[in-house]
Amino acid sequence: MECHLGTLHLRIRVEHSRSLKDKRQVFRSLKDRLGKRHNASLAEVAGHDSRQYGEIVVATVSSSPSRVAEVLERVRRDALSALGPSLLDADADIFPL
Repeated sequence: MECHLGTLHLRIRVEHSRSLKDKRQVFRSLKDRLGKRHNASLAEVAGHDSRQYGEIVVATVSSSPSRVAEVLERVRRDALSALGPSLLDADADIFPL
């Protein structure tokens, strides 16, 4: 059976964040929201020590590359809706396994 892994790399800037605690609250809320709505795995991968910048990677797996692309696009749209201009960039990749 063929399997595909999709990743979505979100680069985020939280302008109003005054502390790491503020930023972590925004990131925790986003990760909870996206993970539950889209049945995807999420991890903060960069910017751990920055109070305004961070990166989250979303991962999903399916036997269909079109299904992976569909999930990643829905996650991207949902992140954009939640973050607005705070979402600096979103890059998707799909890999056969």
